[in-house]
Amino acid sequence: MKTSHIKPFFAHLKATNPQPNTELEYTSVFELLAAVLLSAQATDVGVNKATRRLFPIANTPQAILDLGLDRLMTYIQTIGLYRSKAKHLMQTCQILVDQYDGEVPPSREALEALPGVGRKTANVVLNVAFGEPTMAVDTHIFRVGNRTGLAPGKTPLAVELGLLKRIPPEYLVDAHHWLILHGRYVCQARKPRCWECSVSEWCGFKHKEPQPR
Repeated sequence: MKTSHIKPFFAHLKATNPQPNTELEYTSVFELLAAVLLSAQATDVGVNKATRRLFPIANTPQAILDLGLDRLMTYIQTIGLYRSKAKHLMQTCQILVDQYDGEVPPSREALEALPGVGRKTANVVLNVAFGEPTMAVDTHIFRVGNRTGLAPGKTPLAVELGLLKRIPPEYLVDAHHWLILHGRYVCQARKPRCWECSVSEWCGFKHKEPQPR
């Protein structure tokens, strides 16, 4: 993607979706952290189904601890890797209670020190909950960054750093959501829907599918 195309690319994404947000359901910073932790290698739809059962019963670190590991697993057993995720969530809740009075810390270093919380999860929490201009590179953003030529890279970190460098500052806070949604619904993995893409004129992808007849 040419540098001159980047601003109109994001300007159009903003015009079509002025206030993007995560599709994970949450009502507090802790609920967001828990949902993102559970979402690794799982769909937002699947996580939402589980947290709709869990959060009315336990939606604070202390409440999760009071629930206990076995009962926690019964609420999230429909999510992939639920056993290890349950253990990580319990360990994270214990740290939040012991070290942060049950609150989610707003720093990358503290977040990445929590069990089950890597760079991507920390970036989501920092961006969505605390409004920081971070870029959580999941499979969708990795694909869009490479396919469009916006930020080619062989690793998620390379794509993340490329996006942070190339995206204009005025679009950076919301860019994470725009790119995820674009990858999820339009720039799909097996067959990108180029014929209905509203930003295709600025995209660097050379092998665009013709419009189906």
